[in-house]
Amino acid sequence: MYLLLKELFTQNPVDQTVTVRGWVKSLRQSKKFSFMVLNDGSQFKDLQIIVDATLENYEEVSKLNIGSSVSVTGLVVASQGKVQGIEMQAKAVEIYSATTEEYPLQKKETSLEYLREIAHLRPRTNTFSSVFRIRHVLAQATHEFFTDNHFAYLHTPIITASDAEGAGEMFRVSTLDLKKPALTPKGEIDFSKDYFARETFLNVSGQLEAETFAVGGLGRVYTFGPTFRSENSNTARHLSEFWMVEPEAAFFTLEDNAKLASNYVKHLITRAMEKCPEELEFLSSRYAPDNLKTLEHVKNSPFQVVTYTDAVKILEDVSKTHKFEYEVKWGIDLQTEHERFLAEQYFKVPTIVTDYPKDIKAFYMKLNEDGKTVRAMDVLVPGIGELIGGSQREENYEKLLKRMTEMKLDPKDYWWYLDLRRFGSVPHSGFGLGFERVVMYITGMTNIRDVIAFPRFPRNAEF
Repeated sequence: MYLLLKELFTQNPVDQTVTVRGWVKSLRQSKKFSFMVLNDGSQFKDLQIIVDATLENYEEVSKLNIGSSVSVTGLVVASQGKVQGIEMQAKAVEIYSATTEEYPLQKKETSLEYLREIAHLRPRTNTFSSVFRIRHVLAQATHEFFTDNHFAYLHTPIITASDAEGAGEMFRVSTLDLKKPALTPKGEIDFSKDYFARETFLNVSGQLEAETFAVGGLGRVYTFGPTFRSENSNTARHLSEFWMVEPEAAFFTLEDNAKLASNYVKHLITRAMEKCPEELEFLSSRYAPDNLKTLEHVKNSPFQVVTYTDAVKILEDVSKTHKFEYEVKWGIDLQTEHERFLAEQYFKVPTIVTDYPKDIKAFYMKLNEDGKTVRAMDVLVPGIGELIGGSQREENYEKLLKRMTEMKLDPKDYWWYLDLRRFGSVPHSGFGLGFERVVMYITGMTNIRDVIAFPRFPRNAEF
């Protein structure tokens, strides 16, 4: 009977003969037997296997290096140790592949920087197997949460002709010959000769398309897929390719949106703590000693709500005695240091900042009556700063058209988006959460490149 280690430790089949398969994490030898430690990736806990010297291929097995892959059939017995619970007495060991001495992962501490260079082998380490099991749980928890809240999962396009954020940081999609592209009479690139007969890009967000389904009839939808930004940013918080979770809900006010966001974050933390306690404890002990305490605090705390204007007043007063790298004044886009100060030191709980100046926000956000601010929100959490950004969307056709004109966007490119305001428009809201950001937050990892399998960033598209 073949069992995953997760199944083995759950079923606890003492005195039964089973087969397990995985990779050797360590092998300690003696004249009469060897202690093999095996893991197959299904859980954090390893299995200790006693390999007797009477085994037919013992000499070959005893020389295996770390990372070798094997299949072991043996008797499950109660362990003499207090931690293990059960162990195995091997009856047969089949070697799939034996690593050489050049195997990059040895039983010693290895830097995260080095592991990024061998990302294809990272899953074999305790750190990255833990991170990606947690990431899986968070992905499943995302679908669970939105399904339970009556949202339909929508797959939005990866290729688009619209810039949802209006920032212009997009990757172009083209099949034109780069050496001899088709040109217009004015000498410009003729995109009418391109594959889609127009200029197209990789999507920076699925929001606009999600709005069409929320306002167009489904009421509540969410997207969860890859998005792309060509921003030339080499920081521990930015990627060129990442995953976004974006719910959109008809008849939702900003207040409804904020409540949904806070409940979602708490749900993710709850599921991670329920399903990956060993992984979280290991990562906390290795990388973020206070992480579990912080997560418990966030899970059980009401989120503080403050307007942008009041937040700026708080930061201005504090800046008289606390030095910020970036100046604080009304109209700026709050920097990470400002966001973290509010969540970590001032309110000491997750904080939702609302009603930002319109000039620093996207065209689709609903204008407040003061004419200066929009119904926007950012969810700030201790340790990270901004985790979620969202808003109530502008449902008024004339106001939306005016904002697009002010921001020099061509309404012709958004004719279908404007149609939503002409045909049965309703108040609606939504937000976006960078999935890697929340994986960072819950695992305690400090570099976003360590929570995605194969990170893409400027001047790097390895693997």
